[in-house]
Amino acid sequence: MSNNNENPCRVISLAAQKGGVGKSVSSTNLGIGLARRGQKVLIVDLDSQASQTISLGWKSPDDLPTSIATQLSKIIDNQPFEPLEGILHHDEGVDLMPSSIALSAMDMKMMNAMSREFILRNYLSEIKPHYDTIVLDCAPSLGLMTINALTASSSVIIPVQPEYLSVVGMTQLFGTIGQVKQNVNPNLQVEGVLITLANMRTNLAKNTVNIIQEAYGGNVRIFPQPIPYSTKVKEASASGKSIFAYDPKGNAAYAYGQLAKEVDRNGRQIGTNIRDSKKFEPCR
Repeated sequence: MSNNNENPCRVISLAAQKGGVGKSVSSTNLGIGLARRGQKVLIVDLDSQASQTISLGWKSPDDLPTSIATQLSKIIDNQPFEPLEGILHHDEGVDLMPSSIALSAMDMKMMNAMSREFILRNYLSEIKPHYDTIVLDCAPSLGLMTINALTASSSVIIPVQPEYLSVVGMTQLFGTIGQVKQNVNPNLQVEGVLITLANMRTNLAKNTVNIIQEAYGGNVRIFPQPIPYSTKVKEASASGKSIFAYDPKGNAAYAYGQLAKEVDRNGRQIGTNIRDSKKFEPCR
């Protein structure tokens, strides 16, 4: 663990309004990619379908005694809780706070809670001293759970498949990010737009990427290395492994490695800027 003045803790959300864009796979491989670069990483599954939990090898998430729903419920009910309880360790060097079907009721439970946008942030504040980076895998919706994730985050990565409906959903997501910045988390930054499931040999993919770059490239980073469509990525998830372990020499492993490298480099640059401005404090 290197949670000190050399490397302030970061919380990165991966958020997309549309499902099926490779969000969970990308958050898994980003987290493991950062761990391969020497970071202490926690991945938090915030989707009640628990796809990420399952893809990391826990095939019956609803049978786990503790999940993120358990911890958030205790905070809402003002009950004592052990912050590290329920965190699982994966063989590839990352930790996981799993999800379960119980999370599906969390938006409703949050509706009547005090400071409802800050519930997840309150939980993560107890976890941050143990990690360099926390990666949040958001559900494909803009409900209260996703608002909580954006409120708790330093930055957000937006996975988008190069097709029309996926691009359309970005507009509403950017609107939500803007509202979160204005009202509850002024420090939230867009880390970048990540092109996923891309077959760049097709005209559709090429044209859609051009549209994304023209519409958003002047305001936000478009990660230069698209994540290629690959059946190996699906096979890796089914085996409970990252693409780095399952197909280390493949194109997808290279692309996710480049993503982790860029996110890591950006985080270190942010840490340097904070120290230079003499405003740095370690995460608490």
